[in-house]
Amino acid sequence: MSSKNVDRLTRLPEEIRSHILSLMPTKFAVQTSILSKRWRYSWMFVTNLDFEFIPAIHGLNSFQESVDLVMELCKTSQLQSFRLDFPGWRFPNSRVSNWIDKAVRLNVRELDIEVVEQVELPLSLFTCKTLTKLRLETAFRECPCRVNLPCLKTLAIFVYKNPFLNAFKLIAGCPVLESLYLKVSWYDGVEDYISRIPTLKRLKLTFLCSPVVNKVVLDVPNLEYLFVGGTPCSIFVMKNVSSLVEASISLYDFTYDHLQKLTFEHLWAELLKGVSGVKSLSIKTMSSTLHLPTFLNMKHLELKSFWPSRRILQFLENSPELKHLYIDKLEGSCWIEPKLVPACMPTNLTTIKFSVYKRSKCDIPFLKYTLGNAEALKTVTITWANSRVEEESELCAELLKLSRASRYCEIHFLK
Repeated sequence: MSSKNVDRLTRLPEEIRSHILSLMPTKFAVQTSILSKRWRYSWMFVTNLDFEFIPAIHGLNSFQESVDLVMELCKTSQLQSFRLDFPGWRFPNSRVSNWIDKAVRLNVRELDIEVVEQVELPLSLFTCKTLTKLRLETAFRECPCRVNLPCLKTLAIFVYKNPFLNAFKLIAGCPVLESLYLKVSWYDGVEDYISRIPTLKRLKLTFLCSPVVNKVVLDVPNLEYLFVGGTPCSIFVMKNVSSLVEASISLYDFTYDHLQKLTFEHLWAELLKGVSGVKSLSIKTMSSTLHLPTFLNMKHLELKSFWPSRRILQFLENSPELKHLYIDKLEGSCWIEPKLVPACMPTNLTTIKFSVYKRSKCDIPFLKYTLGNAEALKTVTITWANSRVEEESELCAELLKLSRASRYCEIHFLK
């Protein structure tokens, strides 16, 4: 770099230089202090602080001292983002708490904390007036009685003990919350909870515990997106979800006896009832005996993992407006042709994506039935998964011979 170019960069206004430094990792921004006298203090006004502990690079004590020094000398009036990432490593609780408290005092807007063990969060965090985004990937146990986060729109928390009591106590202090990601690690309570979150638009619930022991009623009139995954510990009842557009469900079956099986099916029934008005639905496996509601508005359906043809046809029968169907894998050895053609097939179904995995005996009968009845069908895409070249060639030849109800239908094959 020529001296002329260096002078141009050095002569930039202090706020522009600080902004440039804010775009790089904090440790590199601090290192620019040795460039010249004019650069010596520029890093102190960065608006993004990012601390990630990498054992192969950092010593534990020196890293902690570096963070202490940066937090002490940082002089920005508005911290845009503050990130602490220490996965798998233990730090003194008070030290982490002090760093978070300092970030709050610097009027932080986005806070991202990932620490392996439980952290005693400073009380100042729960009354931060500037915070708009908060992610706590740490064992969050207790929430103080007073929470006031007037600007918080995005919240992602990992809760351990009495999760819903603490989570809803925290949520109650977030009057403009729009996006919530709640990860529950363990649950030892039996109380039922009712929570109204009128501003919420996106909700992700991930469970790492079992069995189901209580009911949680969520009143979310403006919810647009819902994800539920893991091994659930609660029956969720969704109220007032007429605005829900998209839902994704990926639950693991934890049933060990008849009673747990009934409980798990009740959980599924409540969930499906709550999402029956969506336009887009993605599901990864479910009970084969569960009664399906009618999905009057659904346009897009994605069925992940293995699905029996009978269950797929039930979804088609209960989704009269369905346009796009994605089937991950078809299973079963017995094809039973339905007596009535599903209402979506003659007029609405336009796209099918289908994965062939070790070729099920139902593959050809199912595709033959679909191609023969879907009069509006435009595209069928077949993706091969773990199949031999001979099987692929044979199936291609069979499919291309099948009659099609739609003269505009094209069949594509992907590897």
